[in-house]
Amino acid sequence: MQHRDVPASRTARHDANASVTARALSVFAAFENSVGPLSVGRIASRSGLPRSTAYRLVHELEEWGGLDKTIDGKYQIGMRIWELGQMAGRRLRDRAHPFLQDLFDLTHENVHLAVREGTQTLYVDKIYGSRKLPMISRVGGRLPLHSTAVGRVMLAAQPEWFIDAYLERELETPTSKTVTDPAQLREAIDEVHRTGLSITIEQMRVGACSIAMPVMVDGAAIAAAGIVLESSKISERRRLIPLLRGTVDRIEAAMGARYGGGANSRSFR
Repeated sequence: MQHRDVPASRTARHDANASVTARALSVFAAFENSVGPLSVGRIASRSGLPRSTAYRLVHELEEWGGLDKTIDGKYQIGMRIWELGQMAGRRLRDRAHPFLQDLFDLTHENVHLAVREGTQTLYVDKIYGSRKLPMISRVGGRLPLHSTAVGRVMLAAQPEWFIDAYLERELETPTSKTVTDPAQLREAIDEVHRTGLSITIEQMRVGACSIAMPVMVDGAAIAAAGIVLESSKISERRRLIPLLRGTVDRIEAAMGARYGGGANSRSFR
């Protein structure tokens, strides 16, 4: 399949006044949503940089360790960036991971932990089996808030102005069953708010369903934990929900949760 090069997300076409930092960051942003290494030409096209500028920055970033050159002369994100990235959200991920592992061992279904970044769900941890559903999400990957169970949980936790603004957007439709009608999504969000639980069926992938709950710390939903399974197994939710609830309780306890109620959060319970 041929892919048309477009500027990477959150990266604008650059002009002569763009700072060196902005140009270097646009090189890294060029790799967002990329499925493999990129040539300098692809990096230039996706970042909006002149080819000569992209070549110079790529060489400098390679020397620093931010990019690695592959055997075929293309480039990929370097291990130094991976090492730095592990520091982001480390406390949450480190404390939650053992409990997510326990949940996977109990259910043998894919489990993950996600946070909100802008209008997207950012996955910070994931445990899955080799025989489970094909993966749509990945650690460090982003998916729309409205089409994932963990995303709807995080969306329900936001102030009303954010929810209104989100629902006014042109919403992505990953599957033919993805709900994009604002009124229907508002009902789904209100249901999450009432129950502290989100269940989505074939919203992100045909044949898959998800169950998610918020991780509450100091009265705010800092993350959402979820289970993904085949949609034909949705009847098992009565068995899975208490297990997910127990996992979330343990994560909250490990994070030192105090249910104080933040000014900018919405209560789930």
